[in-house]
Amino acid sequence: MKTKRTKIKKIKLLLIALIGLIVILPVVWILLVRLEGEQPSIMIEPPSLSIKAFQELSVSVSDVKSGIRRVWICLLKDGKEFVLLERDFPATGLLGGGKIHEQSFKIKVEPRKMGITDGKAILRMVARDFSWRGWWRGNKTYIEKNIMIDTRPPEVDILTRVHNINRGGAGLVIYKISEPCLKSGVYVGENYFPGLSGFFKDTKILMAFFALDYKQGSGTKIFVKATDQAGNSARAGFQFYIKERTFKKDVINISDRFLNWKIPEFEADIPQNSETSIMDKFLMVNRELRQANYKKITGLGEKTDKILYWDGVFLRLPRSSNKAGFADHREYKHKGHIIDRQIHLGIDLASIAHSPVPASNKGKVVFAGHIGIYGKTIMLDHGFGLLSMYSHLSSYGVQEGQVVSKGEIIGRTGATGLAGGDHLHFSILIHNTFVNPLEWWDASWIKNNITNKINEVKSR
Repeated sequence: MKTKRTKIKKIKLLLIALIGLIVILPVVWILLVRLEGEQPSIMIEPPSLSIKAFQELSVSVSDVKSGIRRVWICLLKDGKEFVLLERDFPATGLLGGGKIHEQSFKIKVEPRKMGITDGKAILRMVARDFSWRGWWRGNKTYIEKNIMIDTRPPEVDILTRVHNINRGGAGLVIYKISEPCLKSGVYVGENYFPGLSGFFKDTKILMAFFALDYKQGSGTKIFVKATDQAGNSARAGFQFYIKERTFKKDVINISDRFLNWKIPEFEADIPQNSETSIMDKFLMVNRELRQANYKKITGLGEKTDKILYWDGVFLRLPRSSNKAGFADHREYKHKGHIIDRQIHLGIDLASIAHSPVPASNKGKVVFAGHIGIYGKTIMLDHGFGLLSMYSHLSSYGVQEGQVVSKGEIIGRTGATGLAGGDHLHFSILIHNTFVNPLEWWDASWIKNNITNKINEVKSR
């Protein structure tokens, strides 16, 4: 009898457990699945707080658990709602969630066509899912952003009048913008030179030093472009005259003695392979390493100070003679055969060995170290994108961040890097472009092309 009662008791317990599961599982399913509390996600690009004359907004909505039920986006301006997007999504059935869990939209906004005036507005975004929360209305995500409607491009007023530019030379444009801009500056062909404020009391007056690369000639397009906070752009041309010039051709004879002397210096800079000939190593140095050095050097002008450190004519190495010129077109020969061609982006100055090197003008040291083919190098930022470079040094006595005076000794000449003898390689850069140092050694050129322009704008 005991065994029978025990069996009946077990059966009853199993039935109770089964009934409990039948009741509990749906409740758990409802609580965990259909009554889930995770809100939908809304992402918008660009995240800018401004809308320009024509704007395309990229909106992404997702809800992993229940699926997307509804998306609604509008602009509220002057008490009126302008609906940008209103979309309902299908469900999988009475008990199921939504069919779509992720969706992206492209929304074109043209305020003028929509009758929306410039000024402050509110962007509202609402998304709901298929959860049974909120009495079957679903979880809701509500986002509200204060934005600015700005359909007018900035105005650019060129304040300088005469712009004479040598091929491979520098120039200066001073201009005024009507509103703060995200980006403004001078385009020389495809190359961009930023305009910087900070020199004049009026922060809307900007200076842009720019350069004409040695490869760019009289057909080069030059203009100022400004883009405001909303992304509206405006261009302004200005009068300029480009003076053509030709550059010298030079032949550099490479001897085996030179290769055996110099190439070991670059073992840390080029891939090492016992099967690579010393000539191939030289070509890697003269081509690939040169290009990498160029990128490093031209990148140093990106964080220029908005301080005009320099004053007057730039100094050259005292009691020195020119050994190579700016933009010399060099042919490298080995045993009578041309093995390479490169452009010399500076002026080589020779004096006695280990001559003291003065800072050409006041500036801040932005680099003091070794740069591949240039060897031991110092670079000074003279402000507003103007930099000077001193290479092949045997030693230097300055540190990065140090401000040095005009004429202060910063190092000594040497033969480090790809130099065939003791000399100074001196370069001038405007932001990312090498220019002819001869201009900056010429007091008349500086007066006519730089300081007169600055003084004229100051006097207004």
